[in-house]
Amino acid sequence: MNFDTIIFKDKTFGSLLEDIYKNSKEKEKQLKALISQLKEFIHEPGDAVMMVPLLKEYLEISVKNDDALIKMAGIVQRAMNAASQDGGELLTEKEKEMLFESLQEIKD
Repeated sequence: MNFDTIIFKDKTFGSLLEDIYKNSKEKEKQLKALISQLKEFIHEPGDAVMMVPLLKEYLEISVKNDDALIKMAGIVQRAMNAASQDGGELLTEKEKEMLFESLQEIKD
């Protein structure tokens, strides 16, 4: 499998995987920083009860964004494998457009 294969515009499969990794690490740092900041506001159990739903929502959004990127990478990987077996194009123009639109949605 060639990780330098361009999947759309200037995005390669390798750079998509790199984005997934970087997003995961960045979210980890952000979550640790958020928890550290929130610790200062927790003085009694009731305070913690108020904070947990905020953390839960943040985590759910983060997981959904990462899942979308991972699914996109899976689609591209299957397409790359199929293309290498068939000797054909990696993705059709319509598939490239759909992937690009998905990336834009995630970005927004």
